[in-house]
Amino acid sequence: MFKRGCLGLVLAALLIAIGFSGFAWIQAKRTPSGKPVYVALGSSFAAGAGLGPLQSGSPFLCARSTNGYPKQLARMRGLPLADMSCGGAVARNLLHGGQFFQGPQVRVIGRETRLVTITIGGNDVGYVGDLQMLAARRSDTLLGWLVRQLWNGPAKSGERDFATLNSELLDTIRTIHALAPKATIVVATYPAILPPSGTCPQLNLSAAEVKQMRKVGDQLADTSRAAAKAGGAMLVDMHRLGAAHNACSAEPWTNGATALLKAPFHPTLAGAKAAADAISQALDHQQL
Repeated sequence: MFKRGCLGLVLAALLIAIGFSGFAWIQAKRTPSGKPVYVALGSSFAAGAGLGPLQSGSPFLCARSTNGYPKQLARMRGLPLADMSCGGAVARNLLHGGQFFQGPQVRVIGRETRLVTITIGGNDVGYVGDLQMLAARRSDTLLGWLVRQLWNGPAKSGERDFATLNSELLDTIRTIHALAPKATIVVATYPAILPPSGTCPQLNLSAAEVKQMRKVGDQLADTSRAAAKAGGAMLVDMHRLGAAHNACSAEPWTNGATALLKAPFHPTLAGAKAAADAISQALDHQQL
């Protein structure tokens, strides 16, 4: 009886895994139907994780909301948008695909494209993931207990591959130039999450942990800046613009250690609007 019960559980788990994989595969075939005049690329910081209803017809696993900065920017400027951003994306997914069975995010870009925005890199170097794990480790929850038992701590600085991120981001920018010669390419850095010194209750991190992870955030911003400059893309530096609106501030543009469904250490609705405003103002100088 025990063996039959175990076999039943294994078969049930296998069927669930197959069903979920099939669901993810079908979802991955969805491509935004809007004209790709404006194409948004990136991770959950572009997709707007936790910022409201999901976009109709987008892959569920991407957590692509109706209030991420691309959707706000498109509404602001009256631009037809193909939002290709997806939570969990790394830079390689922009040019080569492979995330949740999806193709490259750049696949919709063509000669009619006039604007491309890019926000990527945090997943490549474990920035937000390590922040979430550090905060969870201090929590009195099942997740906190699991993290304490199974996680060895944040990656050391030498283990974070900023050089590869820079190379892949630069390759993506150059590919977009070739696909859409008339497009303005905007690289928007991740907004500032951590304060310039110390810590606060919202983060659920020690001052030493904040200091360690602040260096990662600063280097991530530096990498995006360098790739934008080398690739001839416009830079909108939300890391600098949002320095006074970190998660510890009175008017934060990023969350602290919220519940998982509220996207911890991700942009707030005000932060997404601030990014849309900053990009729109930069585009005014380009007359787009």
